[in-house]
Amino acid sequence: MSKNSTSSLSKNLLPIIKGSYRHGYPLSKVAWFKVGGPAELMFIPKDKEDLINFLKNTIINKFNLFVIGACSNLLIRDGGLDGVVIKLGKDFKSIKNKEDYIFVGAGALDIVVSKFAASRGIGGLEFLSGIPGTIGGSIFMNAGAYGKEISDILISIEAVDRSGNIHNIESKDIKFSYRSSKIKKNLILLSACLKGYKEDKLEIEKKIREIKKLRSETQPVRKKTGGSTFKNPEDSNYKAWELIELSGCRGMEKGGAKISDLHCNFLVNSGTASAFELEELGNDIKNKVLYSTGVTLDWEIERVGNVLEVSS
Repeated sequence: MSKNSTSSLSKNLLPIIKGSYRHGYPLSKVAWFKVGGPAELMFIPKDKEDLINFLKNTIINKFNLFVIGACSNLLIRDGGLDGVVIKLGKDFKSIKNKEDYIFVGAGALDIVVSKFAASRGIGGLEFLSGIPGTIGGSIFMNAGAYGKEISDILISIEAVDRSGNIHNIESKDIKFSYRSSKIKKNLILLSACLKGYKEDKLEIEKKIREIKKLRSETQPVRKKTGGSTFKNPEDSNYKAWELIELSGCRGMEKGGAKISDLHCNFLVNSGTASAFELEELGNDIKNKVLYSTGVTLDWEIERVGNVLEVSS
């Protein structure tokens, strides 16, 4: 954690909650990259009311606040995160449907939602089986795969602000773009309504199997990775991985960080990497692509937290 942390998150300053507090929780335990320093305080709310109680009874504006989901497209720096890290608990993973509308908690995994839809004969959500994240995180970044984005199926969201006030927002009132949304950063997503369409269960399951097969053949799904590293540039006819390949970056390494042999837009922790090494390797790739092609790659992986301060 930073030496400049202004927080004094001691137990006597925190409200009584039904969930749990974890001081100094090592975020490497939950991050897909298996790197990252500690959270000054992790709060796992039991349910929506518990979260609202915490927000209303904590002077939250004095502290940094960060919400994590599956941590699949996230690089947490080695110095960890100051303030409060919120990880939504079991009650935020509920899934139910009414006809072809699906009501889902923000903490539900995309792949689980896809399977639920298939079991109910609801098509149009198969692409979610190729996204290794949660619904909440996917909505914030407008995640997509195989030609579809979550904004294509989103009807509305329910969110809470840092004062504990509930906001219900329709999808048409949210500005979405490629891997981005204009949802206010002070909002915590609680749930969403998605819409599919009636389709034969066997046909849906076939599509999901095809996506799973393609993903396992083209992406390092069993490695310590963080998903796509860079966005596909909108000002180029080439995808990010093609630019990386054309620039001669394949095989680049830095310490325990390396480019995946299977897909060169994926960074991999070979087992000993630090977050610093992974981020530096990404920056080296960006610089080499810019020098070779004139195209600036933008990070798709969100990088957060403090750089670890090393004593001299």
